[in-house]
Amino acid sequence: MNPRGDSTSGSDGAAEPRRKSKKPKYSRFTQQELPACKPLLTPAIVVTAFAFIGIIFIPIGLLSLSASGQVVEIVYQYDTDCIPEQLQNDKVAFIQSSTTNKTCTRTLTVPKNMEGPVHIYYELDNFYQNHRRYVKSRSDKQLRSKASETETTNCAPEATTSDGSVIVPCGLIAWSLFNDTYSFAVNSKIIEVNKKNIAWQSDKEHKFGSDVYPKNFQMGGLIGGAKLNASIPLSEQEDLIVWMRTAALPRFRKLYGRIETDLAANEQVTVTIQNNYNTYSFEGKKNLVLSTTSWIGGKNDFLGTAYLTIGSLCLFLAMGFIILYLLKPRTLGDPSYLSWNRNPDGHY
Repeated sequence: MNPRGDSTSGSDGAAEPRRKSKKPKYSRFTQQELPACKPLLTPAIVVTAFAFIGIIFIPIGLLSLSASGQVVEIVYQYDTDCIPEQLQNDKVAFIQSSTTNKTCTRTLTVPKNMEGPVHIYYELDNFYQNHRRYVKSRSDKQLRSKASETETTNCAPEATTSDGSVIVPCGLIAWSLFNDTYSFAVNSKIIEVNKKNIAWQSDKEHKFGSDVYPKNFQMGGLIGGAKLNASIPLSEQEDLIVWMRTAALPRFRKLYGRIETDLAANEQVTVTIQNNYNTYSFEGKKNLVLSTTSWIGGKNDFLGTAYLTIGSLCLFLAMGFIILYLLKPRTLGDPSYLSWNRNPDGHY
C-alpha cells in the first residue's frame, strides 16, 4: 500500500528507470561564472586608447616609408619589347617556335647607387598560381622521398608519360617552371649572378629530398617550362624550390639570384635575356627587377601608408571625443538617457 492508499502491482523493489537528461554537467565555465574583466569605457579611457595607438602608429609609419624610400629598384618589362617588330601581331607563334631567336639584349641605367647584394627577381602578372586545380597538382610525398616516387594521385595530367613511366617531379606546378634566363655585364665585364641560397632553408631540408632526382621530366609532347638536371637532387634545385612555393596573388615576384657587387649611379648595365617563357597565351606580363633591400625588406609603401592612416585616424577620433566631451558633457551612468526613461509611454 503506498502512502496514498493505492495498491501497487508487482514487487515493491521494482522502480521506474531514470529518464536520461540532456542537461550538461554543471561547471563554472559553462554557466559563465568565471571571473571576468569587464572594463568600463569612460571617456578618459577611450581618448587615451585612441591617442596611444596614434602616437605609436604614426612614427612606425614614417620609419617604414623612410626605409621603403631608401630601396633602389629597377623594373623593366620585356615581354613585348623582346619580340621582333614583324612578329608583334603573333606573339604566341613566336614563343612556341623552336627556330626563332629569343635572345634579347637591353641596357639599363642605374638611377642611384645600389649597394650589394642586389637582388634579381622575375615578376609575372596575370598568372594565377593560386588556382585550386593548379595548387593541388603536385605530390609532396614524391618530392620528399624516393620511396614515394609513384605517389602521383593529384598530378594529372602531368603524372606519367605516354608509356606509363612516372614523372618526377610530377604535376602542373613543376611542369610550368619558369625558364627565362638573365645575364649581366658592366663595361663589357660579365657580372656573376649568385643563385645559391635563394630558396627557404626549411624547404630545402624538409620538403625536397636529397635522394629524389628528376626523372622523365619535360619528356612529353608539350613542354611547359624549364628542364631539370637529372644528376642533381631536388633539394639542390633551388630554382624549382622557389617556383614550387606558389604565390597568393596573380602578380608576384620570385627571387632569381643576387649580384654581390655594388652598382654605381648612372652605370650602364647590359642585360641579355633569353625570352623563353610563354605568358602570351594568357596575356601575361614579364618584368625583370633589380632591387636593393632595407631592414623592412623590399620597396613597399603600403605598410607605412597603412600605419600612418590608422594612426592619423585614431588621433582624429581622440580629438573628436575630447571636443565632444567638452561641448556636451554627460554624467557617466545617467539613467535619464535610457530609452524607456526618455519615452515613458514606450513610443520612439
